[in-house]
Amino acid sequence: MKFTKMHGCGNDYIYVDGAKEQISQEQKPEIVRQLSDRHFGIGGDGVIFINPSKAADFEMEMYNMDGSRAEMCGNGIRCVAKFVYDKGLTDKASISVISCGKVKYLELDIVDGKVSTVKVNMGSPILKAADIPVLSEKEEVIGEQIEVEGQTYKMTCVSMGNPHAVIFVDGVSDLPLEKIGPLFENHKRFPNRINTEFVKVLDEENVEMRVWERGTGETLACGTGACAVAAACILNGLTKEKITVKLLGGSLQIQWDRKDNLIYMTGPAATVFEGEIAL
Repeated sequence: MKFTKMHGCGNDYIYVDGAKEQISQEQKPEIVRQLSDRHFGIGGDGVIFINPSKAADFEMEMYNMDGSRAEMCGNGIRCVAKFVYDKGLTDKASISVISCGKVKYLELDIVDGKVSTVKVNMGSPILKAADIPVLSEKEEVIGEQIEVEGQTYKMTCVSMGNPHAVIFVDGVSDLPLEKIGPLFENHKRFPNRINTEFVKVLDEENVEMRVWERGTGETLACGTGACAVAAACILNGLTKEKITVKLLGGSLQIQWDRKDNLIYMTGPAATVFEGEIAL
């Protein structure tokens, strides 16, 4: 099977042209686990199959490294755009990509014939608790308390097609994420598990965050998480509508257009290497 290793701000996935590589749906979870293993496989935060689509220009079929299906990945979808343009699968600088039935629209910045950065219309943030989902007596979870292993945190929950809990903290560098990340991910208040962002607000235009992704663990970046963070910052009156989110793997520019209720994410996409592996 031929593959391309790519990353967006260090959030790395293995990309496969689903039109050329025929793999059954039953086989995919186990193959994803094998390929994602950083010691015995290629190594990555998961695998993304790029498939033909009648509803959009392309389909993004995304899996976490544990083999579970994921609805959306902001860093991943930017790399999908780079993959299809750089490989000549499209010559358009504006494309649509569908993932789990939801279509996103992307604007490609082309430099010397290759995609450099991508701006993605990530759609409207979902704030209704039942739709995220998060168990709460309130319709929206904004600055609501949650207890994890005897400690109380305040969380704001947002879905960007996948569920996020944003936790504001005094600092992110010393967080014991390996310990508390799984406790949030599998907390009883999150029926479908949760991605958790721990955020320090630097000023009204800059924040820094670390993220624990469901099904993967800590990653160097999370695009949907950065979008959820921007929404949470604005809902809590902490920042302006356009911010820079500083992640371990780089920075993303996020803007929540409140008038149209759309969140836009702009960031890089990079190819690491290509290869072929026997399955």
